[in-house]
Parts: sequence; structure tokens; C-alpha cells
Amino acid sequence: IKRFASPTSMGETYINPYEVHNQGDSGITPTSRGTTATLDGSVDEPPIRSAGSSHYLTEKPGGETRCIENISTIAVGNDHDHNELAVCAHTLTGIEVARRLQTDVEDHDRTDIKTVKGLCQADCALRREKYGRNKLESSGGVTWYKILLRQVSNSLTLVLAIAMALSYGTGDFIEGGVITAVIVLNIIVGFFQDYRAEQTIQSLRAMAAPACRVIRENGTMLSIKAEDLVLGDVVQLATGDIVPADLRLYSSINLATDEALLTGESRPCTKDALETLIQTECPLGDRINMAYSSTTVTRGRAQGIVTATGMTTEIGRIAQLLREKKDFEDSSSSVSRVLGRSLHGIKSALGLIGTPLQVKLSYFALLLFALAILLAIIVFSTSLWDIDGEILIYGICVAVAVIPESLIAVLTITMAIGSKAMAAGNVIVRKQAALEAVGGVTNVCSDKTGTLTQGKMLARKAFLPSGRRLKVVNEFSPFDPTRGDVLIDDVRLGPASLNEIDELHYFFSTIALCNMSNVIGPHNDQTLWSATGEPTEIALQVLARRVGHGKDEVLSRTGMSLLTEHSFDSSVKRMSVVYSLAERNRTIVSFTKGATEALLSLLDMEDGQRREILHQVDTMASEGLRVLCLGYRHLDEADLGSITERTFVEAEGSLTFAGLVGLYDPPRLESAGAIKQCQAAGIVVHMLTGDHLKTATTIAKEIGILGPDVYGSNAQTAVMTAMDFDKLTDDALDVMNPLPFVLARCSPTTKLRMLEALHRRGRYCVMTGDGVNDSPALKGADVGVAMGLNGSDVSKEAADMVLTDDNFASIVSAIREGRRLFDNIQKFLLHLLISNISQVILLLTGLAFKDHHNVSVFPLSPIEILWANLLTSSFLAIGLGMEEASADVMTRAPHSLKAGVFTKELIVDKFIYGTFMGALCLASYVIVAFGVGNGDLGYDCNESYNPSCDLPYRARGTAYSVLTVLLSVMAWEAKHLTLGLFNMDNSTSFIGNLMKNRFLFYSVCAGLLTPILIIYIPVVNRQVFRHTALNWEWGLVFGSVVLFVSLVEAWKAIKRRKGYGKKLSSEKYIERSDDSSVLTAV
Repeated sequence: IKRFASPTSMGETYINPYEVHNQGDSGITPTSRGTTATLDGSVDEPPIRSAGSSHYLTEKPGGETRCIENISTIAVGNDHDHNELAVCAHTLTGIEVARRLQTDVEDHDRTDIKTVKGLCQADCALRREKYGRNKLESSGGVTWYKILLRQVSNSLTLVLAIAMALSYGTGDFIEGGVITAVIVLNIIVGFFQDYRAEQTIQSLRAMAAPACRVIRENGTMLSIKAEDLVLGDVVQLATGDIVPADLRLYSSINLATDEALLTGESRPCTKDALETLIQTECPLGDRINMAYSSTTVTRGRAQGIVTATGMTTEIGRIAQLLREKKDFEDSSSSVSRVLGRSLHGIKSALGLIGTPLQVKLSYFALLLFALAILLAIIVFSTSLWDIDGEILIYGICVAVAVIPESLIAVLTITMAIGSKAMAAGNVIVRKQAALEAVGGVTNVCSDKTGTLTQGKMLARKAFLPSGRRLKVVNEFSPFDPTRGDVLIDDVRLGPASLNEIDELHYFFSTIALCNMSNVIGPHNDQTLWSATGEPTEIALQVLARRVGHGKDEVLSRTGMSLLTEHSFDSSVKRMSVVYSLAERNRTIVSFTKGATEALLSLLDMEDGQRREILHQVDTMASEGLRVLCLGYRHLDEADLGSITERTFVEAEGSLTFAGLVGLYDPPRLESAGAIKQCQAAGIVVHMLTGDHLKTATTIAKEIGILGPDVYGSNAQTAVMTAMDFDKLTDDALDVMNPLPFVLARCSPTTKLRMLEALHRRGRYCVMTGDGVNDSPALKGADVGVAMGLNGSDVSKEAADMVLTDDNFASIVSAIREGRRLFDNIQKFLLHLLISNISQVILLLTGLAFKDHHNVSVFPLSPIEILWANLLTSSFLAIGLGMEEASADVMTRAPHSLKAGVFTKELIVDKFIYGTFMGALCLASYVIVAFGVGNGDLGYDCNESYNPSCDLPYRARGTAYSVLTVLLSVMAWEAKHLTLGLFNMDNSTSFIGNLMKNRFLFYSVCAGLLTPILIIYIPVVNRQVFRHTALNWEWGLVFGSVVLFVSLVEAWKAIKRRKGYGKKLSSEKYIERSDDSSVLTAV
């Protein structure tokens, strides 16, 4: 067992725990700067930095030493203390954590953990029984019965069920059967649509950490399932591992973990087991002595003690936020809680909780139900409450006429078609209601890393020793070196320039050779470029290959060979390699890269030059770039045969400055265009990220979230840190104008506060994200959108939609589809309600049409009403639901959330058009029965045909034919609420416009032809529909069509003159001024 001097443990020695097991008599010899050698003699990584004592000593910037006092013992047997340990483990040393968790540390002193025996199996079983398995508790998911209940929990279904029961109760089994079929169809289509979406989500979920390596039973290394870990277990981590639980690291070798899913930070977080922090509430990204569950090890090795499992881990705490119900737990009264929950359950069952469309339609259904009861009462009152069978049936007919029976089925089918369209656009819709909801958003709150950006690194700028500058332009891929140009002083740089200019040669040699990554070109079936290694090193290697000076190219061209290397060490924040350059006089060259503060003192230069370098670093950092410093040194040939500790000191001392290089996480190619479309549509985009302020600001400016005008006029509130934002009270946030466009260093709580602030302003919000840290906000948002490729399972479960391509631009496509769907819902709602209004007008007026027995004669038979509502109107409405998006769909303001689909324009239109249609149907009936006819309506003509019923049957057939034909023509008119039928689309002919939507075209044709069939087919006409064949009456039908189209076109012309249907006049907006569609322009 070797001992090495720890640079930060005051000269005390410690043991590398990785060399405890199976060390044998290998004759290990120390290598340069504390690196260890493997059993075969090859160079390994530097020694593990071991966690110090409970009195941890560290040095302040001024050289003063501070002491962190002992923290009181936390016993493992207490649940409260168990949770406390999970929160404050980063403030304890590794030894303290081991003692409190009673982990068997066989060999230790007050400064080091040296050998670990681990827990015994019996102890593990007891802890597992006490604290449960290491897995997130499921919230139950979305089971098949929950999906089924979702389909029936709305007022429309309830109203249809009541109508069905009344039909069966009065013996009208045909009507009852038809309504039953409508309800069943809606449930089946909606159920399978949502169920398929849930199955797709399940297929996207991956297991977080299926297995891990743990030390148990006297130091034995075991591989176990991650869910079998218990509190106090000792876990070993290596590159590529997924951390299986929250760990307090007690030893580490150059460890870095990718915590983007948890913190939003795009760069890997370098860990240091030796550090012990003071503040319990410091951000997760600053807890460098901890490794958190579900994060990924990007480099290095480590050992740690499990301090939290399952729901007590940081990821578990976030998952718990999603499971917490905002019921009525705050109330001190049990009666209030019961009443509150009961009311909530009733609202849910009636569909009064949900998206604006769900709520509006549910209230509308209840209104129709009340209206149906009122109309039935009117019918019964006209008979002086002498209610016999015919009066009861007539009352039910009027009630049924006011209810759009096909609405729920049409809506379900339209949603299913929309879901399919979104799936083709890489958006999986988990809940059908989210389809329409996304079209009404006013604000999009988006994560940065992996959502707006690629989640990878690109080299963007460089500074050379001579003061010249490099920049990369036209870069489109983080891995493809063939796409992008390197410019020096705005002149394209080629391979020849590197041979002519020494500083270029050494700059590119340093980034290419001091680099462990590998960039792989297309090969075999792989058509895209790929890479392996650290994101930073990949970016540097791609930059070198862009000028033909990649690592492989340099080695093959020069014959250079690697003598030794020292991987990146977090303690010194640099990496060095030494190469032999045999064909040159300068035999040995070392190349070093690292943080500027780590290399600056090693550079051989004057103080003035150092100040210039720091100035350049500050300039690049202000642009949101991560800056690395480069250096090289020529060594003597005498050192070629023996690389010693002195060699590394020499290699990293008196370096020649090779340059600075700035890197960043680039935006997705589609982000800028997508944000521009959002702004053109009156949608405000906010970036809520865990990244640093300067980085977030730079990206926001680049993709257009912060335009020059927006940022300049609102500098104080346009960009804020989460710390500053969280300090503000709700009242202060409510008067802030506008709310921040960029929030940096965000926590889940900050994101939720942002959403709450937007909701208080009446905004309708989308939250996009891929990380666990996004999940509470995804659930709290009106529409949560998670990333399918790189998103966490928790975020997918919380979301309403999942993007299968992780492309922010797909959000815009979803919004576009949602707006198209909203427009089309308005169109078929208008069409269906016109039919209902016209029928009610006809039937109520028909109360005055008495037969010989002084009984009101139905102007329309019950089966005619159902046929018109469920068959004729249904297919026409479905066709309207399949209409393409209008040209101005993404250049107008979001629709009013207060009005929803029932805008003032829609309400006025339905009554205007319904009155036109009802009046024409009534006129046709009156002309046939009382104008041309003698007004003799026979007797018992409501139930069956007899010779006295010829006149009322012809009048009824005429009214029904007028109704059906006008409904068919109205479907074409409803394609646009303001443009006329003959000039809706100037890009095509009148016939071409009618045939553009083939389904609607054929539905209209069917609607025009079916009256002819059911009017003339024997038996069907008289026995089923209770009307008879027409002759000259077809002239009335044709005349009604001409008059109706003229009236509709005249009304549309009036609307156009009033200014309806105008586009947005500006492309940039800050916020909605109220619930209306009026926006405040920048």
C-alpha cells in the first residue's frame, strides 16, 4: 500500500483505497506528480483525494486558515435525523458521515478513511426494511381505468347520458340507441388515443441505474441492483456510471459528473472529496463533495457513502413535489376538508377543472341542459300540463334539438387526428386536452441546456500571443469539422497557414494533442459525425480538425509519439502531455491546457502581458464563453528516456503562451427561428436556466429572446439571477413590468414562482424542459412539454406533451397545430350550434301548428332531428376539424383566455346564421302547409302515416331538405369566419378551394344527396323519417340556398368592414396587457 503526500491535508499521508484490493506484490513505483501506476506498469490517474477530519482546515484567499467545527451526531436509527443527514451531508466530512451511518470503516484515523469493510448483509436487510428500497415511489402512473374515467368526466357526456335515459324511458329505442352509440364511440376513440400515447411514453423511459458496485462483507466488491442499496453502503463510481443514490464522496480521482438534468448546468461538475462546506442551503451545483442520484460520471473514479436513497434523494425530493396534492390540507376544519374535496370531485366529474376548452364546453353543456329543461317546460305549458305520450315525446324532441349530440364525438375524433398530426411532427400528446391548450399559450418558459441549446460544446473564439484573433463561423454541428470555417482577422484559415505561422502551429498542436477525445467521421451505416470524450475536449478537437490539424492528422504527418500524459486534475485545474518530436531539433515538447488562473503563474512572460491575458479572458467571459489557457514548452533531449516527477514540474513550468480559446454550448439551429415565430405570434419566451448569468444572457441575445430594443429598454428586469428574483415579494413581482426574460441559476422553486407570477397576470404558460429540476414546473404549467431523448423519466411523467426529437422548434409546430385545432373547433362549433338554433326555432314555432285533435304537429320528426345532428352534421363537422391552418395562424395574437372558443364573434354569428336557417326552414314549411296547401294537418301524424298526413308529411320533408342542404352549404361558408365563400383563397380557384379539403368536400356532396335518397325510398320515407316524396317543393329548397348564401355573404361583408380578422400589426411583444387578445408592443 503506497502513501502519497496530500497537497491539502497539511502533509499527512493517506492510502489510495483502490490499491487495497488484489494489490499483490506488483512492485508499484510512484510516477510523476503523484500519479499511480497500474499493475502492468502503465500510468494511471493521480491518487485519490481523501476526505479530511471533522475539523476541516482550508485556506482563505489571504492565507488565513478557517476551521469548520464538529457537527452534532446524527443517529441512523431516527427517521427525522435520516432526512436531516440527506440535507446536510455535504457539511460533514467523510469520516463523520461513516460514523453517523455506522458504516464499518476498518482502518481510519482522524484525517483519512483508508480501508472500508462495508455493511454486512444482515444490517443491509434491516436498513432496507426500515427505509425501503432505493427507488422512487410511483404516483400510480396513468392506468387504463384512469384514462377511461378521463373520457367520461365531462358535462357533455353527462347530458347525453340523461338524454339517452329519457329516450329509453319514453320507449324511443332508436333515438336512445343512437345516443348510446355516440357515447360509446367517444369513449372508445378517446381511450385508445390516450392509452397509445401513454404506451409510447413508457417506451421512451429508460432505467436510471440498473446496477452498481458496492463494498460489503469485509471489503468484498459486489455488483448489485441499484434498488438494493441502503443507507451507509459504500459505492464505487467510474467513468460512464449513473450514480445510483446520493453519495458523500470520501475519495475521488479527477471526478466530474454531468448534473444538467438536476441543476441545468451544461458543463460537468468537477468533484472534490476533500472539501467540506459550511452552508447547508448552498446550491446543488456547488456541493462538490457530493454525487447525486441519476447524474452521470463523465470522468474519473470515486468512492462514496450512501447518504440518501429513494424519495429522500434530491431527485426523490423533486419527484415528491409532483406527488403532493394541493387539496385542502391547509384547512384546520375536517368538515371544510371533506366539503372541499367533495366539491373538487364534483367539478372534476363535470369537467369543470382542466383546460380552458374543457371548462368552457362543460359550462356550455350545463347551460344547454338547463335550456333543454326550460324548452321542455315551455312545451308542456302550451298543453296546459296535460302531458300525454305525444306531448312528452315532443318535449323531449325539443330538448334533444338544443343539444349538439355529435359535438363530443366530433371533438374526440378531431383531437385524435390532431394527435396523429403532432406525432408526425415529433410531439407525443399524453393528454388530448393539451392539444387545444397549447394553441392558447401566451408565454413559453423554457430551460436552456439541451432545449434551446444543443447541450454540447463548440469552440467559438481564440486569442493568439500576437494579439490576433480567431473566430469560428458557419458552424452547424458540434461534431462535424467539415461544416464551419475558422477565420483569422476575417480571413479564412487553411492548413498551409499553420506551417507558415508558428503561433498558429503551436496553438492548434496544443488543442489537438493535449486532448483525449476522438472525433469519428461517417463510416459503414453511420452517416453522421460522432465523438467520444469530454465535451470540452471534443470541441477543441473539432476546431483543430477544421484546419486539417487534428490529433490523428498531426501524428501521422509528423511521426510524433506520446511519451506520457497527466489527465486533468481538479486540484490544479490543468492537463499536460509530453510528446517526442524526433524529426525536429527540439526533441521533446510538452503541451498544457487548463483554467487561466491555473496556468497564468506558469507562463514565462512579463506582468503587463499577464494583465492583457486577464483582460482578454474577462472580455470572452462577458460574452458567455468558457475560457481555457494554452501553453507549451520545449524540453531537453536528455529527458527523453526517463519521465520523472521533475519532468512534469519542468514541463508545466516556464510555459510559452500559446493562446486562449473560448467555448460555449451553442443554440440549436432551429431555436432562433422558432423564437422569432413565437414573437410574431404574440408569445413571450422566457429562459429559465441553471446556468450562469453571462452565459444565459449571451445565448438569449443570440437566439433573439433578448433583442436590442427589449434588453436596452428593460435592462433592470430583462435579466435576473434566481437569487435576486427570489428575494422579491409577490407584490413586487406583480408590479414588475415586464417579468424577466432570462432567469439564471434557477432552482425548481424559482421556476414555480415565475409560473405563479405569470398566472396571477392571467397568462397561459408552457414550460419546456428535460431535467428532473424542470419537473415541478412542468406539472405546474398549463402545458408541460418534456424532452423525449435526453429528458428524465420524472419530467416525462410530469409533462402533458413529450418531444421525441428534443427540438424546441417542435414546440412552435405544436403551438401552430394547437391554434389550427382551436380555429377548427370554433368552425365546427359554429356549424353544430347553427343547426341546433335553427331546429329550436322551427320546433318552438311548430307548437302553433295544430292537427284535428288540437295536438301540435312536429315540423321535424325525432329521427330527422337525430339524422341531421348525428350524421349530416357530424361528418361536416369532422371535415371542418380537418381544415388546414389559415395563413395568419402564427401572425396574430393569442386568443382570449376569458372568452375561449366562445368569442363574441362566434356567439353573434351562431345566432345570426341560426336565425337565417331556422327562418328559411320555417318559411318552407309554412309555404307548403299553409301557402300552397290548405293548412289541414290531419290527425295522428306525429306517430305514423295515414291518408290525412300527406300535407304535413310533404311540409316536413321540405323543411328537412332545406335544413340538410343549408347545413351542407354552411360547412363551406364556415371554412372562414370573415372571408366570403368566393374569395377565401386567392391562390386557387373557387372549385379548387372547395376541393382542397377532400373529406369536407365529399361530406358536403353526401349532405346534398342524402335528402334525395331518404325522401324517395319507399317505407324509409314514411315509416322511419315520417315524411313523403317532394315535387315542386325542390324549387323552395333551391331558392332557400340562394337566399341563405346571400345573407351569409352580406353578414361577412359587414364584419369585414367592422375590421374583424385583421392580423397582428407588430412582430415583437412583451406581455399581454390583460386577458384579451390585446398585446403591448415593444
